[in-house]
Amino acid sequence: MTLHHQPAKDRIGAVRAFNRFYTRQIGVLDEGWLKSAFSLTEARVLYELAHRDGLTATDLTRDLGLDAGYVSRLLKKFEERGLVERAATEADARRSSITLTPAGRNAFAPLNRDSHDQVAALLDRLAVPEQERLVTAMQTVQRLLGEGPEPKIPYMLRPLQVGDIGWITRHQGMLYAQEHGWDETYEALVAEILGAFVKSFDLKWERSWIAEREGEVVGSVFVVRKSDEVAKLRLLYVEPSARGLGIGKRLVEECIGFARAKGYKTLTLWTNDILVSARRIYEAAGFKLAEEEHHHSFGKDLVGQTWNLQL
Repeated sequence: MTLHHQPAKDRIGAVRAFNRFYTRQIGVLDEGWLKSAFSLTEARVLYELAHRDGLTATDLTRDLGLDAGYVSRLLKKFEERGLVERAATEADARRSSITLTPAGRNAFAPLNRDSHDQVAALLDRLAVPEQERLVTAMQTVQRLLGEGPEPKIPYMLRPLQVGDIGWITRHQGMLYAQEHGWDETYEALVAEILGAFVKSFDLKWERSWIAEREGEVVGSVFVVRKSDEVAKLRLLYVEPSARGLGIGKRLVEECIGFARAKGYKTLTLWTNDILVSARRIYEAAGFKLAEEEHHHSFGKDLVGQTWNLQL
Protein backbone atom coordinates (compact mmCIF):
# COMPACT_ATOMS: atom_id res chain seq x y z
CA MET A 1 0.00 0.00 0.00
CA THR A 2 1.34 3.39 -0.92
CA LEU A 3 1.16 6.15 1.70
CA HIS A 4 0.35 9.60 0.36
CA HIS A 5 1.99 12.33 2.40
CA GLN A 6 0.95 15.95 2.45
CA PRO A 7 3.23 18.01 0.17
CA ALA A 8 6.07 19.79 1.99
CA LYS A 9 4.76 23.22 1.02
CA ASP A 10 1.40 22.39 2.61
CA ARG A 11 3.07 21.25 5.84
CA ILE A 12 5.10 24.45 5.94
CA GLY A 13 1.99 26.48 5.28
CA ALA A 14 0.13 24.71 8.10
CA VAL A 15 2.90 25.46 10.62
CA ARG A 16 3.02 29.10 9.55
CA ALA A 17 -0.76 29.36 9.86
CA PHE A 18 -0.58 27.92 13.36
CA ASN A 19 2.15 30.41 14.30
CA ARG A 20 0.01 33.32 13.09
CA PHE A 21 -3.00 31.98 14.97
CA TYR A 22 -1.19 31.45 18.27
CA THR A 23 0.65 34.77 18.26
CA ARG A 24 -2.74 36.45 17.94
CA GLN A 25 -4.12 34.38 20.82
CA ILE A 26 -1.37 35.40 23.27
CA GLY A 27 -0.87 38.96 22.07
CA VAL A 28 2.73 38.69 20.86
CA LEU A 29 2.09 41.36 18.23
CA ASP A 30 0.85 43.92 20.76
CA GLU A 31 3.12 46.90 21.32
CA GLY A 32 3.62 45.95 24.98
CA TRP A 33 3.40 42.42 26.36
CA LEU A 34 0.09 42.06 28.24
CA LYS A 35 -0.47 45.82 27.79
CA SER A 36 2.62 46.54 29.88
CA ALA A 37 5.65 48.75 29.22
CA PHE A 38 7.74 45.65 28.48
CA SER A 39 8.28 43.76 25.23
CA LEU A 40 7.83 39.99 25.17
CA THR A 41 11.61 39.47 25.32
CA GLU A 42 12.01 41.88 28.22
CA ALA A 43 9.22 40.13 30.09
CA ARG A 44 10.87 36.74 29.47
CA VAL A 45 14.19 38.01 30.86
CA LEU A 46 12.39 39.31 33.96
CA TYR A 47 10.72 35.91 34.30
CA GLU A 48 14.06 34.10 34.27
CA LEU A 49 15.56 36.49 36.82
CA ALA A 50 12.51 36.15 39.10
CA HIS A 51 12.62 32.36 39.11
CA ARG A 52 16.31 31.41 38.93
CA ASP A 53 19.14 32.38 41.25
CA GLY A 54 22.70 33.22 40.20
CA LEU A 55 22.01 33.97 36.54
CA THR A 56 24.65 35.77 34.47
CA ALA A 57 24.32 37.57 31.14
CA THR A 58 25.94 34.52 29.52
CA ASP A 59 23.28 32.24 31.01
CA LEU A 60 20.49 34.44 29.63
CA THR A 61 22.11 34.61 26.20
CA ARG A 62 22.49 30.83 26.02
CA ASP A 63 19.21 29.73 27.57
CA LEU A 64 17.00 32.18 25.69
CA GLY A 65 18.88 32.03 22.38
CA LEU A 66 19.43 35.80 22.32
CA ASP A 67 22.21 37.92 20.89
CA ALA A 68 24.84 38.76 23.52
CA GLY A 69 24.91 42.41 22.55
CA TYR A 70 21.14 42.66 22.81
CA VAL A 71 21.16 41.07 26.28
CA SER A 72 23.88 43.47 27.41
CA ARG A 73 21.89 46.50 26.23
CA LEU A 74 18.68 45.16 27.79
CA LEU A 75 20.33 44.59 31.18
CA LYS A 76 21.90 48.04 31.09
CA LYS A 77 18.43 49.48 30.46
CA PHE A 78 17.05 47.50 33.41
CA GLU A 79 19.90 48.72 35.63
CA GLU A 80 19.20 52.35 34.72
CA ARG A 81 15.57 51.83 35.71
CA GLY A 82 16.59 50.24 39.01
CA LEU A 83 15.10 46.85 38.13
CA VAL A 84 18.26 44.73 38.43
CA GLU A 85 21.56 44.77 40.25
CA ARG A 86 24.83 42.93 39.69
CA ALA A 87 27.26 41.24 42.06
CA ALA A 88 30.47 39.34 41.39
CA THR A 89 29.98 35.57 41.44
CA GLU A 90 31.85 33.46 43.98
CA ALA A 91 33.36 31.25 41.29
CA ASP A 92 34.67 34.07 39.11
CA ALA A 93 34.89 37.69 40.25
CA ARG A 94 34.97 38.76 36.59
CA ARG A 95 31.43 37.47 36.03
CA SER A 96 28.39 39.22 37.47
CA SER A 97 25.37 37.50 38.95
CA ILE A 98 22.22 39.43 38.08
CA THR A 99 19.27 39.68 40.46
CA LEU A 100 16.03 41.60 40.52
CA THR A 101 15.77 44.50 42.94
CA PRO A 102 12.57 44.99 44.96
CA ALA A 103 11.51 47.42 42.21
CA GLY A 104 12.20 44.73 39.63
CA ARG A 105 10.08 42.19 41.49
CA ASN A 106 7.30 44.75 41.80
CA ALA A 107 7.47 45.32 38.05
CA PHE A 108 7.42 41.60 37.27
CA ALA A 109 4.63 40.59 39.66
CA PRO A 110 1.71 41.99 37.59
CA LEU A 111 3.22 40.53 34.40
CA ASN A 112 3.37 37.09 35.98
CA ARG A 113 -0.16 37.39 37.35
CA ASP A 114 -1.63 38.67 34.07
CA SER A 115 0.10 35.93 32.06
CA HIS A 116 -1.34 33.30 34.40
CA ASP A 117 -4.81 34.84 34.11
CA GLN A 118 -4.54 35.08 30.32
CA VAL A 119 -3.80 31.37 29.94
CA ALA A 120 -6.46 30.47 32.51
CA ALA A 121 -9.03 32.43 30.50
CA LEU A 122 -7.88 30.69 27.31
CA LEU A 123 -8.32 27.26 28.89
CA ASP A 124 -11.65 28.16 30.49
CA ARG A 125 -13.16 28.34 27.00
CA LEU A 126 -12.69 24.58 26.74
CA ALA A 127 -14.11 21.64 28.62
CA VAL A 128 -11.60 19.79 30.80
CA PRO A 129 -11.09 16.87 28.34
CA GLU A 130 -10.36 19.40 25.59
CA GLN A 131 -7.94 21.25 27.87
CA GLU A 132 -6.07 17.99 28.42
CA ARG A 133 -5.96 17.33 24.66
CA LEU A 134 -4.57 20.81 24.09
CA VAL A 135 -1.85 20.41 26.73
CA THR A 136 -0.91 16.99 25.33
CA ALA A 137 -0.66 18.45 21.83
CA MET A 138 1.59 21.26 23.07
CA GLN A 139 3.82 18.77 24.85
CA THR A 140 4.00 16.78 21.62
CA VAL A 141 5.18 19.88 19.74
CA GLN A 142 7.92 20.47 22.31
CA ARG A 143 9.03 16.84 22.17
CA LEU A 144 9.09 16.59 18.36
CA LEU A 145 10.98 19.82 17.90
CA GLY A 146 13.63 18.55 20.28
CA GLU A 147 13.28 21.20 22.99
CA GLY A 148 14.22 19.91 26.41
CA PRO A 149 12.09 20.67 29.45
CA GLU A 150 12.35 24.11 30.98
CA PRO A 151 14.70 24.45 33.93
CA LYS A 152 13.04 23.46 37.19
CA ILE A 153 11.36 26.64 38.41
CA PRO A 154 9.61 25.73 41.65
CA TYR A 155 8.55 29.19 42.88
CA MET A 156 9.15 32.93 42.89
CA LEU A 157 9.32 35.51 45.69
CA ARG A 158 7.56 38.86 45.48
CA PRO A 159 6.32 41.62 47.82
CA LEU A 160 2.84 41.77 49.34
CA GLN A 161 0.04 42.60 46.89
CA VAL A 162 -3.64 43.43 47.17
CA GLY A 163 -5.52 40.22 47.94
CA ASP A 164 -2.65 38.54 49.78
CA ILE A 165 -3.80 39.50 53.28
CA GLY A 166 -7.09 37.66 52.93
CA TRP A 167 -5.45 34.68 51.25
CA ILE A 168 -2.70 34.30 53.87
CA THR A 169 -5.07 34.81 56.79
CA ARG A 170 -7.50 32.17 55.55
CA HIS A 171 -4.88 29.64 54.53
CA GLN A 172 -2.83 29.97 57.71
CA GLY A 173 -5.99 29.63 59.79
CA MET A 174 -7.02 26.50 57.90
CA LEU A 175 -3.52 25.03 57.90
CA TYR A 176 -2.99 25.27 61.66
CA ALA A 177 -6.53 24.06 62.33
CA GLN A 178 -5.94 20.96 60.20
CA GLU A 179 -2.41 20.19 61.39
CA HIS A 180 -2.57 21.23 65.05
CA GLY A 181 -6.26 21.68 65.92
CA TRP A 182 -5.96 25.41 66.61
CA ASP A 183 -9.22 27.34 66.72
CA GLU A 184 -10.37 30.52 65.00
CA THR A 185 -8.56 32.78 67.44
CA TYR A 186 -5.30 32.01 65.61
CA GLU A 187 -6.81 33.13 62.31
CA ALA A 188 -7.95 36.31 64.08
CA LEU A 189 -4.39 36.88 65.33
CA VAL A 190 -3.00 36.51 61.80
CA ALA A 191 -5.55 39.04 60.51
CA GLU A 192 -4.61 41.44 63.32
CA ILE A 193 -0.87 41.14 62.63
CA LEU A 194 -1.24 41.60 58.87
CA GLY A 195 -3.67 44.49 59.26
CA ALA A 196 -1.21 46.28 61.54
CA PHE A 197 1.65 45.54 59.12
CA VAL A 198 -0.14 47.23 56.24
CA LYS A 199 -1.43 50.18 58.25
CA SER A 200 1.94 51.09 59.76
CA PHE A 201 4.24 49.74 57.04
CA ASP A 202 7.65 51.44 56.92
CA LEU A 203 9.38 50.65 53.61
CA LYS A 204 12.79 51.63 54.98
CA TRP A 205 12.73 49.20 57.91
CA GLU A 206 10.16 46.52 57.08
CA ARG A 207 9.62 44.01 54.33
CA SER A 208 7.39 41.16 53.12
CA TRP A 209 8.12 38.13 50.97
CA ILE A 210 5.36 36.14 49.30
CA ALA A 211 6.24 32.79 47.72
CA GLU A 212 4.19 32.17 44.59
CA ARG A 213 3.99 28.98 42.55
CA GLU A 214 1.99 28.62 39.34
CA GLY A 215 0.04 31.77 40.16
CA GLU A 216 -0.89 30.80 43.73
CA VAL A 217 0.52 31.91 47.09
CA VAL A 218 2.33 29.00 48.75
CA GLY A 219 4.20 30.73 51.57
CA SER A 220 5.06 34.02 53.22
CA VAL A 221 7.07 35.79 55.89
CA PHE A 222 7.33 39.34 57.24
CA VAL A 223 9.96 41.46 58.97
CA VAL A 224 8.71 44.29 61.20
CA ARG A 225 10.62 46.93 63.15
CA LYS A 226 10.51 46.33 66.91
CA SER A 227 13.10 48.98 67.83
CA ASP A 228 16.09 50.75 66.32
CA GLU A 229 18.22 47.65 66.92
CA VAL A 230 15.70 44.78 66.86
CA ALA A 231 13.65 43.42 63.98
CA LYS A 232 11.00 40.74 64.33
CA LEU A 233 10.35 37.84 61.93
CA ARG A 234 6.63 37.08 61.75
CA LEU A 235 4.17 34.56 60.29
CA LEU A 236 6.51 32.20 58.44
CA TYR A 237 4.50 29.50 56.72
CA VAL A 238 4.63 27.21 53.66
CA GLU A 239 1.68 25.41 52.10
CA PRO A 240 1.90 21.59 52.39
CA SER A 241 1.80 21.27 48.59
CA ALA A 242 5.02 23.31 48.29
CA ARG A 243 7.05 21.77 51.09
CA GLY A 244 10.38 20.19 50.19
CA LEU A 245 11.29 22.97 47.75
CA GLY A 246 13.37 24.94 50.24
CA ILE A 247 10.87 27.79 50.44
CA GLY A 248 10.89 28.07 54.24
CA LYS A 249 14.69 28.19 54.35
CA ARG A 250 14.78 30.78 51.55
CA LEU A 251 12.20 32.98 53.27
CA VAL A 252 14.18 32.99 56.51
CA GLU A 253 17.40 33.76 54.62
CA GLU A 254 15.71 36.74 52.98
CA CYS A 255 14.67 38.04 56.40
CA ILE A 256 18.19 37.67 57.78
CA GLY A 257 19.78 39.36 54.79
CA PHE A 258 17.35 42.25 54.95
CA ALA A 259 17.81 42.75 58.72
CA ARG A 260 21.58 42.76 58.37
CA ALA A 261 21.49 45.19 55.45
CA LYS A 262 19.35 47.59 57.49
CA GLY A 263 21.75 47.56 60.42
CA TYR A 264 19.59 45.74 62.96
CA LYS A 265 21.58 44.08 65.75
CA THR A 266 19.09 41.30 66.51
CA LEU A 267 16.42 39.41 64.60
CA THR A 268 13.88 37.88 66.96
CA LEU A 269 10.82 35.67 66.55
CA TRP A 270 8.13 33.96 68.62
CA THR A 271 6.91 30.47 67.84
CA ASN A 272 5.59 27.35 69.57
CA ASP A 273 7.55 24.17 70.28
CA ILE A 274 5.14 21.96 68.32
CA LEU A 275 6.09 23.72 65.07
CA VAL A 276 9.05 21.39 64.63
CA SER A 277 9.83 22.05 60.95
CA ALA A 278 9.97 25.79 61.47
CA ARG A 279 12.18 25.42 64.54
CA ARG A 280 14.64 23.32 62.55
CA ILE A 281 14.89 26.07 59.95
CA TYR A 282 15.52 28.67 62.64
CA GLU A 283 18.18 26.55 64.33
CA ALA A 284 19.94 25.85 61.04
CA ALA A 285 20.00 29.60 60.32
CA GLY A 286 21.73 30.28 63.65
CA PHE A 287 18.84 31.35 65.88
CA LYS A 288 19.23 30.55 69.58
CA LEU A 289 16.40 29.71 71.97
CA ALA A 290 16.17 32.60 74.45
CA GLU A 291 13.00 31.94 76.43
CA GLU A 292 10.11 29.49 76.87
CA GLU A 293 6.70 29.94 78.45
CA HIS A 294 3.63 27.74 78.91
CA HIS A 295 0.42 29.35 77.71
CA HIS A 296 -3.13 28.47 76.67
CA SER A 297 -3.88 29.93 73.23
CA PHE A 298 -5.84 28.99 70.12
CA GLY A 299 -7.76 26.40 72.17
CA LYS A 300 -4.63 24.45 73.14
CA ASP A 301 -2.05 24.22 75.91
CA LEU A 302 1.19 25.27 74.23
CA VAL A 303 4.83 26.09 74.94
CA GLY A 304 5.77 29.41 73.41
CA GLN A 305 9.37 30.09 72.47
CA THR A 306 11.38 33.22 71.74
CA TRP A 307 14.35 32.75 69.39
CA ASN A 308 17.03 35.37 68.70
CA LEU A 309 19.70 35.73 66.05
CA GLN A 310 22.54 38.12 66.75
CA LEU A 311 23.38 39.89 63.52
